Amino acid sequence: MSIRFGVSPIAWVNDDMPELGGDTPLETILTDSQEIGFSGVELGGKFPRDPAVLKPLLAGYGLDLVGGWYSGELLTRDVDAEIAAAQDHLSLLKAMGSTVFVHAETSNAIHGQRAVPLSRTPRLDADDWRLFGARMTGFAEYVQGQGLKFAYHHHLGTVVERPDDLDAFLKATGAAVGLTLDTGHAALGGVDPMATIRAHPGRIAHVHCKDVRTSVFNGVKAAGSSFLDGVLAGMFTVPGDGALDYGAVMRALADIGYAGWIIIEAEQDPAIYDPRKYAELGLATLEREAAAAGLKKAI
Repeated sequence: MSIRFGVSPIAWVNDDMPELGGDTPLETILTDSQEIGFSGVELGGKFPRDPAVLKPLLAGYGLDLVGGWYSGELLTRDVDAEIAAAQDHLSLLKAMGSTVFVHAETSNAIHGQRAVPLSRTPRLDADDWRLFGARMTGFAEYVQGQGLKFAYHHHLGTVVERPDDLDAFLKATGAAVGLTLDTGHAALGGVDPMATIRAHPGRIAHVHCKDVRTSVFNGVKAAGSSFLDGVLAGMFTVPGDGALDYGAVMRALADIGYAGWIIIEAEQDPAIYDPRKYAELGLATLEREAAAAGLKKAI
């Protein structure tokens, strides 16, 4: 039972806002990730999607492909349609030897719309949850049958954002539906990440670690700003540079015997927050706290 540390390329190049780091070469991201000491990277917009190209490219840097965000639309299409839509992404992950499928519902999400305030995050009623949960379970069971862990990503600006959303989601879905536990989105959505880990150990399939600047987020809310405005303002950062207690997070993961990837992911403006410097801080923080908690790092 061991953990591995990976990184998301979003700190270097933000796919939701290409003006943030859009001119950064992929080679810079991969060189930094290797030299900092990460074992793997998640997909980003600059990555080639042909495994015949991507596999030797990552191998040259000693990096594995962890997986990558998939934008789902299960509120608007059935399981068969979602399976058909996901084939290219799923085939890439399988060919690359990835172990996790990160899914988020985006059919009505607002996190990518800079003109829409976070206060307008969509909500579901009881009937919506029943239909959404049944479809999500069916799709997750299919992904699981393909040999990958299914890991749903709760996220600000989407239907799974607040504590009651997460509770309803977990009640409406079956055991095949794991979670990408994202500490930053949890904290800013009002979800206690440590309590969630301990209350739902069987659902924790993947972990994203980002820290938060609480005062910045409070200002974003007070101003009625959007998710992307919050990113630009700096509401997210890396572990060790914000308000979250990563010793407590690592102890909670140790308590449930977590094994798998732990990903550093912090949406920041790379022109202000140097991606390499912050990734180094994030990894050093997590390695220290994970070791203190008794989590074993894969060799």
